[in-house]
Amino acid sequence: MTVGGVMTDSTFTIGGELTVHRLGFGAMRLTGWRADADRSGPIAVARRALELGVTFIDTADSYALGANEELLAEALSPYPENLVIATKAGQSRPGRGRWVPLGRPEYLLQQAELSLRRLRVERIDLFQLHRVDPKVSEDEQFDALARLREDGTVRHVGLSEVSVEQIERARRFVDVASVQNLYNVGDRRHEEVLDHCTREGIAFVPWLPIANGSADPDVTAALTAVAEEISLGAEGKPVTPTQVALAWLLARSPVVVPIPGTSSPAHLEENVAAASIRLSREQYARLSALR
Repeated sequence: MTVGGVMTDSTFTIGGELTVHRLGFGAMRLTGWRADADRSGPIAVARRALELGVTFIDTADSYALGANEELLAEALSPYPENLVIATKAGQSRPGRGRWVPLGRPEYLLQQAELSLRRLRVERIDLFQLHRVDPKVSEDEQFDALARLREDGTVRHVGLSEVSVEQIERARRFVDVASVQNLYNVGDRRHEEVLDHCTREGIAFVPWLPIANGSADPDVTAALTAVAEEISLGAEGKPVTPTQVALAWLLARSPVVVPIPGTSSPAHLEENVAAASIRLSREQYARLSALR
């Protein structure tokens, strides 16, 4: 479905060599806090994502204490050549709902090796520092990422929840291929970081790309209004506010690679379909004006 005049590129090349479709998939919701007993449903969703054309999947060592990576391997290995799987380390999960940064170099090196085993790969496509640990020297954490790339454990490295200053500090040690920060149409706290990534050609991977139920009612109303406008002129299924939110992200910058997550096949199909929606220039401007 294409509507309006805001053009978006359908792919982005991470690190100058990993070309992916710009609407990816966040795998966290495929597993619970530890692991689900019945893996058939999540496995089917992961496989369906590939059938729908997804070529970028994001996971982490702390999702279900490693079981999320194992599930992806069970579902998708041997992996298609065009599939890029990104994982993260640097945040421990000592209890349900608890996240604690853990960036000691020896820990990051260990977790990268464990991710290799769980994902059943010889090299990790994209290895991201899940959080910068305030209790550990930033230089030591960035140096560990550089060592992983130098020894061939990882192909490219990324960062998560960082400032422009931290990105540039990390680049003194290693090329930064991606930045994964909280960002959506209703939460623009990292606008400066996104603009920096756009200038530098760094993939910007917004986590929580769709505002949750606590979103500003003005944002919800605006997304709903635009969805209704597009639906009136569209053929087939009506456009949803969720799809509009994703379409706005794709139009925001050519380096944006959203990773909406779900455990529902229907929601997965809805999310992926957002890649074909184009907003009019007026609709894009109206949503961009929300603050």
